[in-house]
Amino acid sequence: MSKDEAMTPEAQSSGTSDEAGLAELGYKQELKRGMSGFGNFAVSFSIISILAGCITSYSIALGSGGPAAIDLGWPIVGIFVLCVALSMAEVCSRYPTAGGLYFWAGRLAKRNKRHWAWFVGWFNFLGEVAVTAAIDFGAATTMMAFASLTFGVEPNAYNTFGLFIVIIVAHGLLNTFGVKLVNLLSSLSAWWHIVGVAIIVAVLWIMPTSHQTFSWTMTAWHNETGFSFMPFVFLMGLLMAQYTYTGYDASAHVSEETRNAATAAPKGIVMSVVISIIGGWILLFSITASIQDGSSSGLTKLLNTTTGLPPAQVFLDALNNPTMAKFLLFIVCGAQFFCGMASVTANSRMSYAFSRDDAIPGSKHWKKVNPRSGTPTNSIWLCIVLSTLLTVPALFNTTAYLAVTSVAVIGLYIAYVTPVLLRRLKGKAFVPGPWQLGKWSPVIGWIAVCWVILICILFVLPPTLPITIQTFNYSPIAVIVVAILTVVLWFARGRKHFMKHLDKSQLTVDDSKLLDEIDD
Repeated sequence: MSKDEAMTPEAQSSGTSDEAGLAELGYKQELKRGMSGFGNFAVSFSIISILAGCITSYSIALGSGGPAAIDLGWPIVGIFVLCVALSMAEVCSRYPTAGGLYFWAGRLAKRNKRHWAWFVGWFNFLGEVAVTAAIDFGAATTMMAFASLTFGVEPNAYNTFGLFIVIIVAHGLLNTFGVKLVNLLSSLSAWWHIVGVAIIVAVLWIMPTSHQTFSWTMTAWHNETGFSFMPFVFLMGLLMAQYTYTGYDASAHVSEETRNAATAAPKGIVMSVVISIIGGWILLFSITASIQDGSSSGLTKLLNTTTGLPPAQVFLDALNNPTMAKFLLFIVCGAQFFCGMASVTANSRMSYAFSRDDAIPGSKHWKKVNPRSGTPTNSIWLCIVLSTLLTVPALFNTTAYLAVTSVAVIGLYIAYVTPVLLRRLKGKAFVPGPWQLGKWSPVIGWIAVCWVILICILFVLPPTLPITIQTFNYSPIAVIVVAILTVVLWFARGRKHFMKHLDKSQLTVDDSKLLDEIDD
């Protein structure tokens, strides 16, 4: 937004209204409101990143159901995820704060409000740290594959980790420079994804001399899991889509920097998922239809490609033009870079809010806002350091790294669904914001709760047989560790400090009233 636009009566009125709304929730305006509604959408859309998630997770569904799990699974999962997003958006409209999920849970719980907020907050915080680590390390891995194809660089654990450090530090710097730059880059990221998908799809339909039939692309089956029960294999293949559909809570975390937040933030949550459903399916269908050898042995060979990315091998095989294949992979690399930048944005805003409520050790440092840029600079670098530490095991053992970051998705979805469940249990006592689901709220909300329960069960089951150290699913262990850590921190710190005796300069109400609702 230009300086001239910032001075219009409409803009001033919007800013005043947003500030007043935040004050009603108990907090003073500290972050700069320089983000548009499109920018808010773009942050969530960038973290979902169909160009990153669909490409890097493609092998999950390819080996667990094949094309059927890929092209049927994506819209099926998308519909249920949309129910989760819609339910979250309705609550976000009522409580548009940077804290997001944990603040919602605290407000919606009928009793033990601080306990609920603490539990959700730590799962959200550590889940986002893990997601940031996974995104940026995935970006480094893809960029090393691109460097190998283009410049003959031989990837190894050390140069991949070194590139990861460069990427994540760059994301820290970009976020430090201010919300206007983040808004600009987020908007650029959204268009990069949209145009990038259009280019990849066009190239995959124009250049190859042959394509698979519609029937094969939608229904062909391939199973390398070791399991023989086909419905179970298909359900495990859905994890590709579920891994990709994460991060749309970012619209809530940047709501204190968004104009007209009570409507723009929930729209950002919902539209990021809707556009991802459509764009992701078109992308996945086009890649799968471009597979040249659709036999069982051909799919096995594709799954074990030396590039490490089956879609990259599809580019090479279908186009028969290495230069164009590298260009398409470059588009994917750019998308992953933008995805990681947006993840740092959301992660840092959530940790800023969590520290504002004195949840994280050293909160007095992490809750500070840079007066020049209007961003939580210290919180940004806290997230950078924690994500880097979480990635260190990748230097020695990929399995260990995957075990550490496996909490990312399941931890986030536990945080996603808890306030949705509490909102349903609150019933008609819940006072909706300006963006609401009306009579559809109960149906959509309970579908969302049931879906998350199902996927949490799927996340902890073994994905392949035989079960070895390399194939073991470490997600349940990671979740148990986070749960134990949350309990230990509660007794060591939370019960004495969390949302108690807070800095009065940051609040508009007494800290004891932060989670109070009028009906309570």
